Amino acid sequence: MARSQIVEVEAARWDALVRGLGVTDVYYTRGFIEASAPLAGGTPALLDLAGDEGHVLFPCIVREDPADVVTPYGYGGPVAVGDRPPVGEFAGRYEDWCRERGAVSSFVVFHPLFGNHAGEVAAGFHRTPMAGTVAWRLDRGDVFGSMHRHHRRMVRRARAEGFDVAVDAAPADLDRFVDVYEQTMRRRAASPFYLFDEAYWRALARDVPLVRVEVRRRGELAASVLGMGEPPWLHYHLGGTSDAGLKTGASHLALYSLAAWARERGFGTLHLGGGVGGRDDSLLEYKRRFAPDGLVAASVGKAVHDPARYRQLSGADPAWDGFFPAYRATR
Repeated sequence: MARSQIVEVEAARWDALVRGLGVTDVYYTRGFIEASAPLAGGTPALLDLAGDEGHVLFPCIVREDPADVVTPYGYGGPVAVGDRPPVGEFAGRYEDWCRERGAVSSFVVFHPLFGNHAGEVAAGFHRTPMAGTVAWRLDRGDVFGSMHRHHRRMVRRARAEGFDVAVDAAPADLDRFVDVYEQTMRRRAASPFYLFDEAYWRALARDVPLVRVEVRRRGELAASVLGMGEPPWLHYHLGGTSDAGLKTGASHLALYSLAAWARERGFGTLHLGGGVGGRDDSLLEYKRRFAPDGLVAASVGKAVHDPARYRQLSGADPAWDGFFPAYRATR
């Protein structure tokens, strides 16, 4: 019997294949990968290793000059579906595919809710744990009551001070959100990477299932958050707070309102994500206070497929700590 090979799925078949196999997560959809690909400077690809009783799917972004593979901004990595997916074959078949494509390396941020960092499907990657991400279970008891008392107090404060909440599923445009988001990024002196261009925002609004929450006082936008996805998992994507909205509880009210909206519509989990760069920082602590018991393991994966080319490009042997791949650190 011929050995299974990884195939690149045609764009027109992408979503039908993924959905047909029961995967509804937004990070595995064609729309999100295509929106994110320009941020990484590459092109979208859906890799499929099919077995008799299951598949391994790996949506990714392929960069050129030199060729390498990354996951999109957010989470991803190979995921096994079906009764008996060919997980034991994936590492070898992926090496074959990378060799054929001339890919020097791969960098993956694994998906914490799938937990795909922990299984055999990730065997070909050197795995490094991050500080974790926060998964807020919405199907267990009282959503408001499960929050840390500080966050409950901030939500009550915002309500008492007259903030109004508006939730818009499938917003037609993101202009108001972008304005308050960019205020936040500049106030935090964020990397220029996080100041996304207009094309990214258009692609999100057009091709990704979004929900936007806006919190206002006397008509002025104080905080806004974007969620994305379909049941059972909603992902918090991005958020922003105006200068005037700081320390008012507006951002707490926005995220709580997103969770309440999601629960009413059958979402089981609101995935809040982690700290900046996967670190244990104030952002992670802020998120943990929405779901004190919600911390889940998270990891990145690194692989070098052509060590000689990697050394030639980076001037050093592959190292698993620090920026990876090293040859892109100054590009």
